[in-house]
Amino acid sequence: MGDLMKGKRGLVMGVANDRSIAWGIAKALADQGAELAFSYQGEAFGKRVEPLAQSLGSDFLMDVDVLNDESLDAAFAQIESRWGGLDFLVHAVAFSDKNELTGRFINTTRDNFKNSLTISCYSLIDLARRAQPLMTNGGSIITLTYAGSNRVTPFYNVMGVAKAALESSVRYLANDLGPDGIRVNAISPGPMKTLAGAAIGGARKTYRHTEANAPLRANATLEAIGGTAVWLCSDWGACTTGEIVLVDGGYHVLGMPQSDNL
Repeated sequence: MGDLMKGKRGLVMGVANDRSIAWGIAKALADQGAELAFSYQGEAFGKRVEPLAQSLGSDFLMDVDVLNDESLDAAFAQIESRWGGLDFLVHAVAFSDKNELTGRFINTTRDNFKNSLTISCYSLIDLARRAQPLMTNGGSIITLTYAGSNRVTPFYNVMGVAKAALESSVRYLANDLGPDGIRVNAISPGPMKTLAGAAIGGARKTYRHTEANAPLRANATLEAIGGTAVWLCSDWGACTTGEIVLVDGGYHVLGMPQSDNL
C-alpha cells in the first residue's frame, strides 16, 4: 500500500469483471489509499462488481444508467450525501452494437450512430457537469480511448468516430474546468483482452499484431494502465490536463510493421 491517493475519494464507472481496464485502474487507486465508489448497470453486472468492490474495502455501489437523467442525478446526490465531495471520476463507459463492429463502416445505422456517440462520448460531458460542483477543491476526470480514433482500425468502425469525439471533448472540458482546478485527461491503451474489446471483429488478430510489432513487443497491462491513472488522479499530475496519454507499448510511433512481419 502506498499513500499517493490517501484521503481522496472517487467514482469508478465501467467495471465489468476483473479483466476490465476500469478494474485495473480501481485496484491501483485503492492500493494507493483512495476510497472508491462503483457504478454498474443492471443486476447482472451488479453481481459481478459487488465482490470486486468488497475486495477493495468498498461498500459504495450504485446502479447507474448514463442514458437516464434521474439515475445520474440520484447517483451524484448519493455521493454528495455520503462524502460531501468528490476528488476524481473514472469514466470507462462505451457501447456500440456488436453487429456493426464486424462489417463495413459505411453500413453504420443512424440509431447505432446516435446510441454509440451518446453513451461513449456525451456521457462524459453529462457526468463532468454533475461532478464539477462536488470537486470543490479541484479534481481529476479520466476517460478511456483508443488509437482507432485517429487511425483506421479494422472493424472499429463507429467506435472510432465516437472516440474521436470523446478525445475532442476531453480537450474542451479541460479548458472549461481548468479554472476550477479540475483536470480532464484520457488514457489510450493498445488492444486489451477485455469484455468490451472482444466485441470488436478480429480482436484476437489485432491483439497479436500489436504485441508482435510494438517497440516493447508487448501490449499494455492492467497494472501499467492503473499506474498511469494513479499519476493522473494524484497530486503528481497537478499540471497535466487535456492530454491523451498513450499506454500501448509504443505502437503509436510505428509507420509500418517490424521488418520480420512485413
